[in-house]
Amino acid sequence: MASNDSDQNPAADPGPHRPLIGLPTYYGRGQFGVWDRDAAFLPSVYVTAVTRAGGRVVLLPPEDPWTLAEVAELDGIILTGGDDVDPALYDAQAHPRTQAPNVRRDSFEITLYRHARTAKVPVFAICRGAQIVNTVHGGTLHQHVPDLADFGAHEAEKKDEFAEVAVTTAPDTAVAGLIGTGATVRCHHHQAIDRLGEGLVVSARAADGCIEALETPDGSMLAVQWHPEETLEDLRLFTGLVEAAARRAQKTTPTTPLNATTPQTKAEAHR
Repeated sequence: MASNDSDQNPAADPGPHRPLIGLPTYYGRGQFGVWDRDAAFLPSVYVTAVTRAGGRVVLLPPEDPWTLAEVAELDGIILTGGDDVDPALYDAQAHPRTQAPNVRRDSFEITLYRHARTAKVPVFAICRGAQIVNTVHGGTLHQHVPDLADFGAHEAEKKDEFAEVAVTTAPDTAVAGLIGTGATVRCHHHQAIDRLGEGLVVSARAADGCIEALETPDGSMLAVQWHPEETLEDLRLFTGLVEAAARRAQKTTPTTPLNATTPQTKAEAHR
């Protein structure tokens, strides 16, 4: 059977341009084949969620910070889940249950987020990512939710399982526009938003009052404390990010120096 040029040369058929979404990774021990080595990795559900929502993925290990111009080459960013944020970033002492800080990852993602805001790259932040965003905007965290008498369980008893939490969205927010008035979500966070950062609005809460979603007023940054990548049958939040990234990819966005919309954390201001 005869074939055309695009069959022989995929580059000849450009096809649809899927937006490029950057996802920060962890560093840790990885086992593969006979090897047990340090590795950059991320649970594959994040990649699957973005791909099914129509995006392409590039993984971003926490090495040298990306420059503003490099971040501007991305169409969207998802700040992924992971270890506790360093309490020094919001001028607090570590709680006994707070994990040892991962300074390299914190620094990498803070720079990534600031550059994304300057370059107008849409951001979707998940769990730890939501906490990074809040601290960059000058907010603080509850370091151990079980210490708070009015809060219920936001993580399962087993470390590799999730708690089911009902959340209610705030009217007229971007999160409400994507998932409606509420949903039952999968949570695994022992920390939570305390004081909300400057320039952010709450877009969902649990029944106990815990902030479960926040965003910027223009909807260009959405953040949730739950793990939507764990429910691949519902990709609405990922689709929202990919669609915003596609819109950005269609136009040229000039980059300007960082401004007051992404303030320094208290710890950085002291340096």
